[in-house]
Amino acid sequence: MKNLTTISNHLKLNVYTIGCVFAISIGLAGCASTSGPSGQQIVTNPVDPYENINRKVYVFNDAVDDYVSKPISDTYKKITPEFVQVGVSNFFKNLQTFNVIFNDFLQAKFAQGTRDTGRLFMNTTLGLAGFIDVADSAGLEQHDEDFEQTLAVWGVPQGPYLVLPFVGPITARGIPGAVFDTAANPITYVGAPLLSNYIGAPIQAISLIDKRANADGALQFIDEAALDPYVFMRESFLQWRTHLANDGKTDSAIDFMDIEDQK
Repeated sequence: MKNLTTISNHLKLNVYTIGCVFAISIGLAGCASTSGPSGQQIVTNPVDPYENINRKVYVFNDAVDDYVSKPISDTYKKITPEFVQVGVSNFFKNLQTFNVIFNDFLQAKFAQGTRDTGRLFMNTTLGLAGFIDVADSAGLEQHDEDFEQTLAVWGVPQGPYLVLPFVGPITARGIPGAVFDTAANPITYVGAPLLSNYIGAPIQAISLIDKRANADGALQFIDEAALDPYVFMRESFLQWRTHLANDGKTDSAIDFMDIEDQK
């Protein structure tokens, strides 16, 4: 992760990069079919029209994970006591609640937004800045809402499945969603002028390491159990996103989130 001098540069870089990829994906929309050796049309998967490119990026990301992300994550899990890992995860989940609340109200889920606001207040105060999840014990469950789900509620189509370098699986609808979620995440602003970048960069790095550590079980399961890890990842990801967008009202053959518990 780059140590940028200001948070504005950091946010502009993320928005510019994601925006460029989104523009390219729109520009390629008319190229979802290709011609074979004799000129016949080869119809591609309508959900994954750029599978050939996506697979190459998937292999690249997998190599980066094997040689960079996984060793760092394994070291973190090895040297960090489990209760500290739980506390760190709780802290970042609590910060993410800000974004959840925004999207609760954007989706007109006013009752849920009120409960999530109470959850944020309780964990931030009684839970010592969120390191202890006291709200869960009080019956305030953790919700998962983001701007891609909001766009789905507003009727924006999913668009093609994409695999982005260093980012991983996403949909065309998820790209503007990721831009909004980045802007709404308090971690994005760590390192702003009010704080030293020497503080901001490590906190952002810990956030990324925590996410990778939490995903370790799912990634290991996919590598070991799937005949074609790429297809398994794609189908799991798309079913998971559909499950979230429909608030769990659709049946799913693969529960992507439950895989994370299989460690």
